[in-house]
Amino acid sequence: MTTEKTDVLVIGAGPAGLMAAEVLSSAGHSVQVVDAMPSPARKFLMAGKSGLNITKDQPIDAFVAQFTTASDWLTPALRRFGPEQVQDWARGLGIDLFVGSTGRVFPVEMKASPLLRAWLTRLDDNGVTLRRRWRWTGWDGDTATFDTPDGAAQIDAKATILALGGASWARLGSDGRWLETLTGADVPTDAFAPSNAGLTVAWTAHMERHFGTPLKNIALRSGQKSTRGECIVSKHGLEGGGVYMLSPAARDGADITLDLLPDMSADQIASRLLRPQGKQSLTNYLRKTLRLDPVKIALLREFGGALPSDAALANLIKSLPVRYDGLRPIDEAISVAGGISPDAMDETYMLRARPGVFCCGEMTSWDAPTGGYLLTGCFATGHWAGQHAVDWLSRPEA
Repeated sequence: MTTEKTDVLVIGAGPAGLMAAEVLSSAGHSVQVVDAMPSPARKFLMAGKSGLNITKDQPIDAFVAQFTTASDWLTPALRRFGPEQVQDWARGLGIDLFVGSTGRVFPVEMKASPLLRAWLTRLDDNGVTLRRRWRWTGWDGDTATFDTPDGAAQIDAKATILALGGASWARLGSDGRWLETLTGADVPTDAFAPSNAGLTVAWTAHMERHFGTPLKNIALRSGQKSTRGECIVSKHGLEGGGVYMLSPAARDGADITLDLLPDMSADQIASRLLRPQGKQSLTNYLRKTLRLDPVKIALLREFGGALPSDAALANLIKSLPVRYDGLRPIDEAISVAGGISPDAMDETYMLRARPGVFCCGEMTSWDAPTGGYLLTGCFATGHWAGQHAVDWLSRPEA
């Protein structure tokens, strides 16, 4: 078995790894990118099927705050390559962008593939080599080892970028198998947990006819956190952007309530409920009086039990307790919390246990909501790790 040599080895061909490869190759270094899948950036392409929300156009302080407990160590990277820089970079690849009404930024074509093609062309022009179906198995001393279609292989690099992804959507390459390898190499890690995932609900039989029905114009709350957006009643629970932002609270088993009429106060609802019901069924009464659609009325019955009347019902409509059994399984989640602990890295994202090895992307232990934050976090950490690897390679002894 021969050992190949390169200046930089990037393990993982997702957005973080490709960004690090761009930074390093643009600085004149030879770069080899290896990935376990047959083609690069599969999860990135999947994200593009819903429009590819690459970032959010908002002030950087508000943007950074969405990374919650990780914002302290992520702030320098996000300030260096945040929403403004991501947009400039995409336009530099020839991608036209537009900003939606909520500040979310998308390619005009609403696809990921044109951006990825332009990006891979730039990397190819920079001399970057991409190896497919190469699965990283660890290190033999300082040499990275791989299982490949042609058998075992090794690469000896002056610097290494680990960009192996998280542990959700394993079919697209993010299977988290690397966690055991790094834990065995004395790298501190945090257990994976689902994020941006739906709530698991054990529905009663009467909810079956509502499976697949969207819940529009609602709000969900947990403690001081409130979010508005659509959800879908699925066979397994509640899915969609309206619940994803409450993933951290749901992981902790916090109380979650549903506001079925967020544009009306409890007093306004109670006032309408003073109208006589007459011979109408409760369903028809609520539909005509409050314009509640059938799925919202079904949820009232599901979570509210024997419904009260007047003011008590108004309060229930405004704060309906959601009876749930945690988040959906990790492989159904859009992203994960957990991974390489921040304590395992120095401020350049280099592993303390392995000098010259830098980490980036979702494999590092941070959590963020959907809406452009996840992709920007990957771009920013890849850029940061790549730039500091450039600095590492510029040392006299390198």
